[in-house]
Amino acid sequence: MKKQVKSSVRHGRPFRLREERLGPLPIINHFLKRLGLERLLEKHVPTTDKRCTLPYTKGLGVLVRSIIAEREPIYRHDEVVRSSAPGAYGLTGREVEALRDDQLGRALDQLFQADRGTLLTDMVVTAGNEFDIRFDELHNDSTSIRFTGQYYNASGRPICGKRGPRITFGHSKDHRPDLKQLLFILTTSRDGGLPVHFRCEDGNINDSTTHIQTWEALRRIAGKADFLYVADSKLCSNDPMRHIDGNGGRFVTVLPRSRKEDALFRRWIQKNTPEWQLVWDRPNRRRKYGPRDRWYAYRHPVPSQEAWPVTWVYSPLLALHHKKSRLERVTTAKDQLEDLDKRLSGIRPRVRSRRELGKKVDDILTRLKVKRYIRFDIWQETVNRFKQMRRGRPGTDTPYRKLTKHRLRIRWSLDQETIEYDEKSDGMYPLLTNDRTLTPEQILQAHKRQPDVEKRFEQAKTVHEIAPVLLKNEGRIEALFFLYFIALLTQALIERQIRTAMKDSGIEELAVYPEDRQCRAPTCEQILRIFSTVERHALLKKGAVVQTFAPKLTPVQKEVLKLLSVPKILYA
Repeated sequence: MKKQVKSSVRHGRPFRLREERLGPLPIINHFLKRLGLERLLEKHVPTTDKRCTLPYTKGLGVLVRSIIAEREPIYRHDEVVRSSAPGAYGLTGREVEALRDDQLGRALDQLFQADRGTLLTDMVVTAGNEFDIRFDELHNDSTSIRFTGQYYNASGRPICGKRGPRITFGHSKDHRPDLKQLLFILTTSRDGGLPVHFRCEDGNINDSTTHIQTWEALRRIAGKADFLYVADSKLCSNDPMRHIDGNGGRFVTVLPRSRKEDALFRRWIQKNTPEWQLVWDRPNRRRKYGPRDRWYAYRHPVPSQEAWPVTWVYSPLLALHHKKSRLERVTTAKDQLEDLDKRLSGIRPRVRSRRELGKKVDDILTRLKVKRYIRFDIWQETVNRFKQMRRGRPGTDTPYRKLTKHRLRIRWSLDQETIEYDEKSDGMYPLLTNDRTLTPEQILQAHKRQPDVEKRFEQAKTVHEIAPVLLKNEGRIEALFFLYFIALLTQALIERQIRTAMKDSGIEELAVYPEDRQCRAPTCEQILRIFSTVERHALLKKGAVVQTFAPKLTPVQKEVLKLLSVPKILYA
């Protein structure tokens, strides 16, 4: 939206009316000020070059605000900022005129060279003190950020004395193995899923090797070591678990299927029934009249090989999901095997050896994860046909010769015993912890809060549109990811603030959806959306502001500002 200026000179009145877009930026600025963003950036990324017309702190502040509110590429920031009120992006009028994309790029360079670890710690500690964030339970996970370019130089090369990230192929969590990627590692708190730590790693790194460094950083942020560290099965490796336990830490993780303890329990349960304890009972969130979401827990008397307690959890709904998934995968595999066998019986089967055919079948069973349930056999079919030995219309004395052709075929069958064996343990999986004082209910509840990290990943990829990345310099990319972390933290603080205020005020719903529909748990995206068209007007005479007309806020907007503790004067 471009800045509009209406003139009245031709009517004999030398006045002009200027429209200035505010949008949700006053709300964002209020929370960034409470975070101390500008002060911390000035401390860790100072502007030492006197030739720089735009301080690095100002440029990075523009990028953070844009990630939250605008999500425009860097080369369009100058026109976006000029369409808004002068101070909405934290810039003066002279700094707005000096804003260019190359200056934003140099600001990212300086952020990459800065001590971002200390900057992150200072920022999260400030947020903890300002917003009363609790660090007693932290959840860690990672996701992959895909790239569409080749990035030949992004091989971990040194950039101004620091090692740059390696953009390469790896295990794609976006299911795009054809694209290069980086690993985005995020840790959130139990209290509202607030991001408290971030790391960017090479695209092909193993997640299990990242936990020690992450846990040490969290210990510095939390100021203690006995917080509960919750992660997925990648944590269940000897080195990170021993490191956390040896330094007084606590953790909860998922015991992977590759561990011997898992196989022993699934064998034991074939002839035994655990004494399940109901620890979770709530209505079905997906189906109004569906069965209740119940979870049971059982602490197995046999500990893990590290002598730590293993708690098994069981959900009837999860068991139904496992059975349905198995049936669908087996049915799909049978259909694909039938299609393959049909092609083998055709005129040109295009399969020349048993080895080639076995690989095709194995690929189908492996992709659908049904190798345990389907047994197959390759056999050779003999096909005979008769052909005339001379030309012409066949008669009673026409001689024929016998032509024999051999072709490969497949046959398969279901291993019903294996299916029944696995059905006994459907809906069950083990959780491992080194804290023997935690009850099975506490262990399950800590594990069930793990999806809060996934919500932040979803917001980064969908709302903030972090991918595909439109930068070539890998150093600037890593610095930009750091700004995305700040944006996620700010967004999470806004959501936590309004939901807590609604609960304290006894407000169950807010009309923040389109068409004034009610919402029980407002997200930051919806909160910022209702302020997206807010403008103020300035009356100018000979270039000087004579009078400013504040925007007229709706009742919903006023109520949201009150819940967020944002002064209305910011929109004046």
